[in-house]
Amino acid sequence: MATMAECRSALDRLSDNLMTAGGDVRSAAALDRSLSCHIKDLGITFTGRLSEGRIQVLDTVQGPPADKAEIRLAMTGDDLVAMVNGELNFARAWGSGRVRLEAGFRDLLRLKALL
Repeated sequence: MATMAECRSALDRLSDNLMTAGGDVRSAAALDRSLSCHIKDLGITFTGRLSEGRIQVLDTVQGPPADKAEIRLAMTGDDLVAMVNGELNFARAWGSGRVRLEAGFRDLLRLKALL
């Protein structure tokens, strides 16, 4: 099971990847939205913002977040680390229910470029 530190490191690497991406991925990451990533097996949630093409983690809270973020992810720590390492395909994980992504319809359309 991935640790909280490994999950935070994975989010930082994902942010770095978004910053260096080009084309449609860069455009999708250019949203300015609140973001939460709930790590189900650890019972923690990273909260922050997706803005300026990067993920800015602002806080780590126990359990699900108190406020509903505009973009909400939920998964296990191992799945987060595997996705960032390129070992788990996000689209397949989302389609199978291993990863949950909730956002407004327009945001989902823009975020599909990340798939």
